[in-house]
Amino acid sequence: MKAPPFAYARAHSLAEVFDLLARHGDGAKLLAGGQSLIATLNMRLSAPELLIDITRLTELTGISVRDGTVRIGALTTHAEIERSAEIRKHLPLLAQAAPHIAHAAIRNVGTFGGSIALADPAAEWPACCVALDAQFVIAGKAGARRVAARDFFKGLYATALRPDEVLTQVEIAVPGPDYRSAFVELAQRRGDYAIVGLAAIAKCARGVLSDLRLAFLGVGPAPVLARTAMAAVEGKRASADAIAAGAKALAKDLDPGADLYSSAATKMQLARVLTARALAALAT
Repeated sequence: MKAPPFAYARAHSLAEVFDLLARHGDGAKLLAGGQSLIATLNMRLSAPELLIDITRLTELTGISVRDGTVRIGALTTHAEIERSAEIRKHLPLLAQAAPHIAHAAIRNVGTFGGSIALADPAAEWPACCVALDAQFVIAGKAGARRVAARDFFKGLYATALRPDEVLTQVEIAVPGPDYRSAFVELAQRRGDYAIVGLAAIAKCARGVLSDLRLAFLGVGPAPVLARTAMAAVEGKRASADAIAAGAKALAKDLDPGADLYSSAATKMQLARVLTARALAALAT
């Protein structure tokens, strides 16, 4: 199948992007890495009037660390994050998650901001950003605003982005030296979308876990922060009993739906398995 007809414009500045978005509204789509957009175009699941190519906007690229905050430009590729020494040092959760994203060819082109803005519930970056309490910098003609990751994802492919806005940057505070992270997921084959995945981070001091965050992917229309499970383990050593309590508490946090490959019961069981693995990893 071929893509429907559309107009094309290569933007040379954010101001130009804002003008085009204001003029075309919902009829415009941004082209960044294009790894999801091109597929939906070819399957005619998306039919924009205009594609706005933002790949030349260098101000949306790069990784920097300043004043205890990591800043990642929206056009930074998955591969750049995977290879970054600064990410491995300051945000190991992202380094752990990156190899799970599709395949190397896609990671070389797909972008951090594109994945976040698409808000696929089975994608890795949204769950990681929720676990890390990331802040998203969103810009439009009226100026810039910040939205917490926990407030950004509204549902299936739905976000807090307005039609005339662009996600420009992600800001993540560097966790303290006692923080540990773990990313685990289960998929049919390496590179497939996850059946269930989990981004986890916690402070571990003398074996006790605190400030625990468990963000699941693949179990709902958006990333799910498992607050009940987090509370069941908070302030405890990651003993067999504490891990079992956290896994059991997931019943109050998750309500996964069945898909073509897995029943709801299977997904819940896999979520419990991943919770046990992640908590054990955080404590070691």
